[in-house]
Amino acid sequence: MNNKELIEAFTSVAREKSIDRTNLGTIIEDLFMTLIQKKYGEDCDNFSVIVNMERGEIEIYQEMTVVEEVTDPALEISLEEVKQIEPDLELGDPFIRVIDPNHFGRRLINLAKQQLSQKIRDIEKETTYDEYVARIGEIATGYVHQIQRNVVFVNIDKTELIIPKSEQIDNDRYRRGQPIRGIIKSVEWTPKGPEIILSRSDDKFLTRLLEMEVPEIEEEIIEIKAVSRVPGDRSKVVVFSSDRRVDAVGACVGMRGSRIQAIVREFNGEKIDILNYSDQPEILITRALAPAKPIQLYIDEEKPYVVAVFEDDELPIAIGKNGQNIKLASDVTGYSIDAVKKSDYEGGKKKVIYLDEVPGITPAQLEILSKVDIFTADDFLDMDRNELLSLKGFGEKTIDKISNIILDIDNKYNSEISDAEEEEVAEGKTK
Repeated sequence: MNNKELIEAFTSVAREKSIDRTNLGTIIEDLFMTLIQKKYGEDCDNFSVIVNMERGEIEIYQEMTVVEEVTDPALEISLEEVKQIEPDLELGDPFIRVIDPNHFGRRLINLAKQQLSQKIRDIEKETTYDEYVARIGEIATGYVHQIQRNVVFVNIDKTELIIPKSEQIDNDRYRRGQPIRGIIKSVEWTPKGPEIILSRSDDKFLTRLLEMEVPEIEEEIIEIKAVSRVPGDRSKVVVFSSDRRVDAVGACVGMRGSRIQAIVREFNGEKIDILNYSDQPEILITRALAPAKPIQLYIDEEKPYVVAVFEDDELPIAIGKNGQNIKLASDVTGYSIDAVKKSDYEGGKKKVIYLDEVPGITPAQLEILSKVDIFTADDFLDMDRNELLSLKGFGEKTIDKISNIILDIDNKYNSEISDAEEEEVAEGKTK
């Protein structure tokens, strides 16, 4: 097999994988250096390989030193042998030997072709990884290839992406071969190559779809301030228009709901509430709690925390199915919201005890609790004990200690209220 035939054999393997000739030349050079190491040992710095893809040539050079007696055949050549090739050379002179690639034998050449295939696969994986890392946050469209209990495999061209159960919409129904869209959420490198996660439940998927459907968002006239979803059930989106002539909500909804309905269909009927942004917290929170309408808001902007008071029959609407409405409203406003009935709020005279007022709770513990939306004594006492135990620094003794302090403060307050009421009654009788 001559050099051209050898290169053509390598090229045919690379052509199937769309590897360009420049990269192929570099790969062949590396492969022959590997063959040299196998034949002559690891110390082969005196060898060089040059591949000319245009002329179909593979040139292998071995730099040697002329010696009287050879001790290392990879580095030295005897004076007697070199005189037959170049009579003018003397002891200590350098000598360059040209090695025919076929010198390595058919078995090693076949091994090189196998290694070439492996290198090409590695390059493909690296190329795919780099391509999809650059596309994180973009919408991708593919076809369902395989459906398993907790994961759906999607093909885009020759690349496989996965939708784990946590990234699916609960009411999605998949069929092999059906087109499907999602957002490229993450790309991780694994021993098997890149693992690309496609998400249909991520908040950013809704954001990207709105950007596609609403030109005013792309033109930066309308800004999406916040998005929160309960995938498949309900979403809330806060939008703001920098142009007073453009109604942000109307632009997102579209004529007769045309724009928003396209997204609702994508999400299998998920209800999407579009809200106008306001820099006044009470207005923004009121809009976010729709369809319920609070009759009173008690706002602590530092925490940030809100007690929203509703008519008794409106409270279930404010909380929503499985607490969805209150959760979404909290997410898009950035406030932890407690919804209470008017009758409970007015009749209970219950004092709100903030945890930073409770002695014995350290600043570090307050910070950990705030991250899971625990700001008040009631939040702490109502929290599932196992969830509290999962927090760093909260063991059984710590939880019991804080709970007892809270209960003591509450009992003391209730006792003071009771004494005050008795005094009022006594004064009334005297009068």
